[in-house]
Amino acid sequence: MGMKVGVPKETAAGERRVALTPETAGRIQKLGYDLQIESGAGDAANFSDDVYREAGVEVLPDAAAIWSGSDIVMKVQQPSMAEAAMVKEGSSLISFIWPAQNEDLVATLKDRKPHAVLAMDQVPRISRAQKLDALSSMANIAGYRAVVEAANNFGRFFTGQVTAAGKVPPAKVLVIGAGVAGLAAIGAARSMGAIVRSFDIRPEVAEQIESMGAEFLFLDFEDSDGGGTEGGYAKPSSPEFRAKQLELFEAQAPDIDIVITTALIPGRPAPELWTEKMVRAMKPGSVVVDLAAEQGGNCALTVKGERIVTDNDVVVVGYTDMASRMAAQSSQLYGTNLRHLLDDLTPEKDGQPNVNMEDVVIRGCTVVKDGEITFPPPPVSTSVAPKAVAPKKVEETAEEKAAREAAELKKAGSRTTMLLVVGAALLLALGTVAPASFMQHFIVFVLSCFVGFYVIWNVAHSLHTPLMAITNAVSSIIIVGALLQISSPNTTVMVLAALSVLMASINIFGGFLVTRRMLAMFQKS
Repeated sequence: MGMKVGVPKETAAGERRVALTPETAGRIQKLGYDLQIESGAGDAANFSDDVYREAGVEVLPDAAAIWSGSDIVMKVQQPSMAEAAMVKEGSSLISFIWPAQNEDLVATLKDRKPHAVLAMDQVPRISRAQKLDALSSMANIAGYRAVVEAANNFGRFFTGQVTAAGKVPPAKVLVIGAGVAGLAAIGAARSMGAIVRSFDIRPEVAEQIESMGAEFLFLDFEDSDGGGTEGGYAKPSSPEFRAKQLELFEAQAPDIDIVITTALIPGRPAPELWTEKMVRAMKPGSVVVDLAAEQGGNCALTVKGERIVTDNDVVVVGYTDMASRMAAQSSQLYGTNLRHLLDDLTPEKDGQPNVNMEDVVIRGCTVVKDGEITFPPPPVSTSVAPKAVAPKKVEETAEEKAAREAAELKKAGSRTTMLLVVGAALLLALGTVAPASFMQHFIVFVLSCFVGFYVIWNVAHSLHTPLMAITNAVSSIIIVGALLQISSPNTTVMVLAALSVLMASINIFGGFLVTRRMLAMFQKS
């Protein structure tokens, strides 16, 4: 018989998510586990007890029944001290833990002598673990929701409009940090028609930002310690880099309508990136949405969990429950992450988990094992590697440019001369053995290839397609020649001539069709 997996109701204030949904329940049961959930645990996410019963989940009356009767307990938020005291010896706990910030909680859990405590916030950021990455799942939702909250507080259009009553400019949005949350915010803001700019200490993400239609704010800073990644997460930047960074933001502040900050460093308070001076420089009615509010905030005026309005009418939103505000979607994604973790823990699909400490993913998220603290885990080599910075191109002087072009011209002339000499020698050798009629046609063929090559070679690559489409009409010369030979008494010559007419005709008409389609692309509808 499989072990029992229990899900208690979340006790944190304002938390609407639940660690199990009816859909993920069916998939977990296929792994051999029996499921039970506290009554009302899914109400805030619109999952009623009856829906869970229909999915084969046993509904228990209270949290005490869940903690005492479950071999594995799954939660969303870190357990409170009261919940930690209910952990059954030999059982397992899976939830967010934040062990670096909650040493007392980890110590309390250790004293309960559980089989294992697995922290969803400690999943290594490697390719194989993406399906378990609950931080990314929640950050994706938080980034989207941040734009929704910004729009709700902004009070004006995001997209620009031209109406009979006048012109409305589009909103200008600055997204600081281009991780999962930042990219989600960029996508949502761009889809609403805003002009989006973004900054990240990792220059290698510029391509991702620009591919989503946003402008990457490049900071010209040569210090190699400016920023980067550490274990797949952003690492602290140097003081010199930070000073340049703040100068950039100060220049942007008067022009920006909405700022969304997402910068977090694991195990540390959130860095202050949007100062009080910048908030004062923003236009009345502007909005700052701080997704790092739970860890202290990126904005100096952020109040954790609250929305405030400054004396210059700038709204600063410090909500810490962005993902929870979309409870049904968040629960589904988080539940899927948990289901994938149970799948990795249960390779035999027999309802008996195996906390394999040799597995780099399971080892990474295990903070307590058999009553012993195993945090922090050994470092993991990640797939996130910054691109090598290309050396700056040195501008050449006019004299250097002239000398380089002369050398290239001389080199090209030497190559052409050598080809002409070799070609002439071959023609002379061939002329001694081939009939005069053949040589006459062969010389025309060689000259045609030579002239055609140099004509096409000197045309810009972007013009090759229209050039070839038009010059396909030259194939009419082939048709004329083939028609002259098609009445030949030699059957082989006649067949080849007929094939030449067919292929040249396809070439001509195909070329004109291509040209017609290209011209249609530039016609105004």
